[in-house]
Amino acid sequence: MKYIIYGLAAGFFVFGVLLLVEGFFSTGAIRDLYGEFKITACGRCLTAFLMFLAYLFFLVWLGVTAFTSLPVFMYYNVWSMCQNTSSVEGANLCLDLRQFGAVTISEDRKVCTRSEKFFRMCESNELDLTFHLFVCALAGAGAAVIAMVHFLMALAANWGYLKDASRMQKYEDIKSKEEQELHDIHSTRSKERLNAYT
Repeated sequence: MKYIIYGLAAGFFVFGVLLLVEGFFSTGAIRDLYGEFKITACGRCLTAFLMFLAYLFFLVWLGVTAFTSLPVFMYYNVWSMCQNTSSVEGANLCLDLRQFGAVTISEDRKVCTRSEKFFRMCESNELDLTFHLFVCALAGAGAAVIAMVHFLMALAANWGYLKDASRMQKYEDIKSKEEQELHDIHSTRSKERLNAYT
């Protein structure tokens, strides 16, 4: 688990550096929107690569969200059993750890409400602290998923804008060349007509 966290941190650091480089390659085009539009091929390729990379990171964070929801569910069940032991005094409620995948199916690890181990677990501060930390982790992973979806939408819109702006600039270049040629042809004919009258 420690190496997974180190890998995620290093991956997001590299992702941040790539975003910085992509910003240098593509913001010049936006800044000069009404002037001469130029975008490098490196900027467009880097934007496409970052869209792919952002999608992969989105899938990673979606997995992290799914895996952090399991302990929250498990700790919520334990917490509710701890809260309900006083209201249902005659019942013997048991928590089977095989249901949550915490132990293998062949092992029989049950924690029942009438055992001393269960009472110590319910009275400990670690249960509440762990539950709240897992809820915070789930909320943070959910926020990261929402942020990645928002970032993907913005990056895809920027990609479409740059692609359309590049096509528009090619169209404007062709149009200005044709207008220049028409102007040259018209001025040449005007000179010929003027020479013909004189």
